[in-house]
Amino acid sequence: MAADGSRGVLGLWLLAAAGLCGGVAAGKSPSCHEVRTAFQLRQIGPLKLVPDVPTAESDLQICQHRAPTCCTKKMEESYQAAVRRERTQSIQALNFELKYMIVGHITAFQEAFESLLRFAENRTSSLFETAYRPMAKEAAEPVKELFTDISLYILGAETTVESAVLRFFDSLFPLVYSRLINPGITDLSEDYTECLRLTRQDINPFGRYSKNMVTELSKSLWASRMLSQALSLGIEVINTTEHAALTKECSKALVKMQYCPHCQGLTLIRPCVGYCLNVMRGCLASVSELDAQWREYISTLEYLTNEMAASHDLEIALMGIRNSVNEAILHAQLNGPQLSATVDKVCGQPKQQEGNLSSDNIVPVKEATETQTFVMAHASLNNKRREFINYMKRSRTFYASIAERLCDGDLVMRDSSTCWNGEDVVESYTSRVVSNGLKAQTNNPELKVRGLDPLISNLIDKLQHFNQLDAEKAKLKLERWASQDAGSGGGRSEEMESSGDCDDEDGCQGSGDRIHTADILKEKKTHPENRNEPKPTVKKIDTTTTTSTVKSSSKHSVTGNGSNPAPSSSLVILTALAVLWHCPL
Repeated sequence: MAADGSRGVLGLWLLAAAGLCGGVAAGKSPSCHEVRTAFQLRQIGPLKLVPDVPTAESDLQICQHRAPTCCTKKMEESYQAAVRRERTQSIQALNFELKYMIVGHITAFQEAFESLLRFAENRTSSLFETAYRPMAKEAAEPVKELFTDISLYILGAETTVESAVLRFFDSLFPLVYSRLINPGITDLSEDYTECLRLTRQDINPFGRYSKNMVTELSKSLWASRMLSQALSLGIEVINTTEHAALTKECSKALVKMQYCPHCQGLTLIRPCVGYCLNVMRGCLASVSELDAQWREYISTLEYLTNEMAASHDLEIALMGIRNSVNEAILHAQLNGPQLSATVDKVCGQPKQQEGNLSSDNIVPVKEATETQTFVMAHASLNNKRREFINYMKRSRTFYASIAERLCDGDLVMRDSSTCWNGEDVVESYTSRVVSNGLKAQTNNPELKVRGLDPLISNLIDKLQHFNQLDAEKAKLKLERWASQDAGSGGGRSEEMESSGDCDDEDGCQGSGDRIHTADILKEKKTHPENRNEPKPTVKKIDTTTTTSTVKSSSKHSVTGNGSNPAPSSSLVILTALAVLWHCPL
């Protein structure tokens, strides 16, 4: 009885198909009118490819049926192009919300960051305009370069926080020395300025404050930099999965599922759910392999956003630049006499006008009053971070469920008693339904999956590298920073200077070759005939060489305001050579 009932249903569908093709009644011949209509509405190809009436097409490769068909080989080729296009559009539709959220957060993050950066830059510039007017105009360019370097670092440029900060203090010292410590200097030549820059690297006129600034910025800017890179990687993953090429087996399976019914005049029938899942899971087997690394990627995003919102967050670090610069300048001014004595021995004594106004240049610093702008930018960035990570956490299973989502909606028959199983109209799909993943596809009855797509394999490698190396390293570094903060108190920067723990990924540079001020003295000793000249005798040094000298300055710094300061070995040598220089030969 069951078999009779099934044959009865199939019979009804055959009659319906005959009706869709024009019917065989009252002298009418079979027609492919409905197939032509669907072909045109879906913009599959030129309408001339569809025959007017069913034919006994013998060269079909995919939709092979015993009965006369409304399909041709050219139509099959058009159908394959159509399923590739439709599959890309379907993936794009699924990706749209996820992609929109990531792109939107990238834009919001950059806008909020730029707003905070401009505010912090203006706040730092106002320090010079209100407290250090004699050097305000000349300090504008170093301040601008500092914040430009910070912006480039966060956006992923090949630079470091330490190089940016120390380059800033290299440029700042000649101004502090000639405008605040010795405001009577009139001969600030290029050679003398370069000598002051090199001297700063050895005598560390700004004490611990320059290294404190490196440490604090490195903590917060590193998380921001990594988040920026993570967001870019997320967009790369989405774009690659949208445009991943379909294999020939997948294209044929999709045509068989979606368009082979049309060849029989069944333009309204839809695939069975199980049949659709098998085809989609086979076609997206490589994409589904992203699942494990994508889940870990979401966890990494959550970790980075939490780090940005923690005690060492981006906003606090940027706002702290002004105070760090002020403390550094005050430290240099308070140690002005000692600095002047050392600089005079190294760079010579420049021409000065009468009077010394250095004591009048220590001006109480007034705090910036534009707090409302900062609070709004801070709140905006925090809100966007929370909204973003809450959405991303919901997308953890995105690539594990992509086949199910594609088979949802209008693509399959859910409420009907019949569906298409790839061969005929049936009441239910009886073949085995496989699960997601490459391994499961060995039992897929609908198509063969040959291996992992190379593009997807490359994406998996990138995600794995980002998740395992960068995130794990970040945890270890931030734990180390936390332990240093807890154990060293106010002296943690000195420990940082001597420990050598700060590396490139922290936003710091390691030690490298540099030109010491002692080397300049050796040159002077070699040419004693120039020792009586008041202006400096150093040679002009290429700026590229000067930049590289920043790297190892932390190992030769002198803390001028701490208790029991210990002179560095380079300073001892420097002073000894200076004495020898002034001794008669």
